[in-house]
Amino acid sequence: MRRLLKSHGYIVAGFPSAAEFLASTQLSLTACLVADIQMPAMTGVELYKHLIGEGCVIPTILITAYPDDGVRRHMLRLGVCCYLHKPLDEAALIDCLRCALARDKTPRAAP
Repeated sequence: MRRLLKSHGYIVAGFPSAAEFLASTQLSLTACLVADIQMPAMTGVELYKHLIGEGCVIPTILITAYPDDGVRRHMLRLGVCCYLHKPLDEAALIDCLRCALARDKTPRAAP
């Protein structure tokens, strides 16, 4: 995924866990977050809810290998830009990313 996004001209930073992303200096610079729902310690859903709770509005795309319509509907209602399932359709991911970045008009919260 990193190579795909870079090939489309995006600057990409990867993190091994939600906690490392939250502790990073990149949080306030993040224009769009792409997170897997199934991550150790803190899921993508928990990460998104944590960010919203902290007032840090980052356009977010969630990805899962275990699609669930209930979770999808809930997360879209909470403001997630896209909910994609694996295997990823590369064109759908790029479309979601473009949409997320187009609707990102809010300033970042300081970490």
